[in-house]
Amino acid sequence: MNSNCAYWQTKAKQVARRVNVAWCLEMLSAPLLISAVLGAVALLVIRREMPGVELGILVAAVAGSVFLIVVICGAWARTRFENHEQSLVRIEATMRLRNALSAANAGVAPWPAPIEKIDAGLHWQWPRLLVPPLGALVLWIAGLSIPMPAKGAHGAGAQEQPQAWKQLNSELDQLTKEEVIDEKYLEETRKKLEELESQAEEQWFSHSSLEATDSLKKSYRAETERIERELGRAEKALNNLEKNAGSASPEEKNRMMAEFDQALQGLQNGAMKPNPALLEQLKQLDLKNMPGLTPGQIEQLRESLKKNSQAMKNSKPGGESEDWSDELLGDGNQGEGKDGKNGPGKGGVNRGPGHDPNLLGQEKDALETGELTGLQAKDLSKSTPGDLLELQDGEHDVNKNPSPSAAGGETQATGKGGDRVWKDALDPDEQRTLKRFFE
Repeated sequence: MNSNCAYWQTKAKQVARRVNVAWCLEMLSAPLLISAVLGAVALLVIRREMPGVELGILVAAVAGSVFLIVVICGAWARTRFENHEQSLVRIEATMRLRNALSAANAGVAPWPAPIEKIDAGLHWQWPRLLVPPLGALVLWIAGLSIPMPAKGAHGAGAQEQPQAWKQLNSELDQLTKEEVIDEKYLEETRKKLEELESQAEEQWFSHSSLEATDSLKKSYRAETERIERELGRAEKALNNLEKNAGSASPEEKNRMMAEFDQALQGLQNGAMKPNPALLEQLKQLDLKNMPGLTPGQIEQLRESLKKNSQAMKNSKPGGESEDWSDELLGDGNQGEGKDGKNGPGKGGVNRGPGHDPNLLGQEKDALETGELTGLQAKDLSKSTPGDLLELQDGEHDVNKNPSPSAAGGETQATGKGGDRVWKDALDPDEQRTLKRFFE
């Protein structure tokens, strides 16, 4: 084989390879894209249903699937492959060599001399070739990397507990941390809550479970509100006793001591009880011997009561008490506030409730509207019905003289005494009869 023949045969084989590769990519684009869509969905499902499968296994499965698709599409594309003889015809047709290459390949003519640039009329359509493979690659990567929670992570296997349980647990933890309530009650409440939590998960939101939860929550809230209320009452009664011990009458002292005793009884009654140490201090407090107590002891006890009451408030959702009436009306007596202005003060036995006089905000200055005056209409042709034309002060012109007219059109004088009675009250026939009778 001479050099010219080898040159043209090599060029023909290169053209044939380009055409065959193009046929493979053409046959591969649609199946590869469709399989990538289905494969991405399959990967997400596998990762959800079988979270224990390793990533390396999934990548190997993707690579194996792509290889299988390439093999199938390559076998399909072989039916359209082009050999080097067909490529020679393509070259001579494009370059207008007038069958020189076909005749030389058949041995009836010499091979033409080599040409510097071979043109087979082929050009790559890169957007059409690259979009399907790149799209498939993106889909495969998405199927492998998109976060996918395992099945059952939020399903029946890990069902969310009722919100009331979480809230009650949080409040119990807060009271345990603050050490303001007797641990015995907190432990009993925790046991009841654990009994509810130990149910089968499908029973958490059943009617009986929700009813038991509501009953436990109401009972707990009633106890916490009672303790908070009685602590506040005890602190207030102790404060009043301290401030008014010297000026209050015996009756007022007895009433304030009775209020303290009632608050102490309220703290001792019920299932929930305050801190045992605080309760013991309140029991040992002798109110009749108030002058014998040092101010430091009384202040320390008041601060303990106030601190425990505030801790009860903070344990509730949002850290606020459900009874907002005290906040609305204020806590102190009416008078000067801390800044010297009108505001809530400190209430007392002889000083009123102590609410804020400016509860609804400061009153705005009244507008100076002046006196009402009538407007005189200069041009009455432009007045409308209802316009005020003039205001006048005057009296009715009353005719106080009796009318001279009488019945029948006769003019008669007004009678006097009995004469007036029978003339005005009787008709003429009756008058004549009476006149004859009395003559």
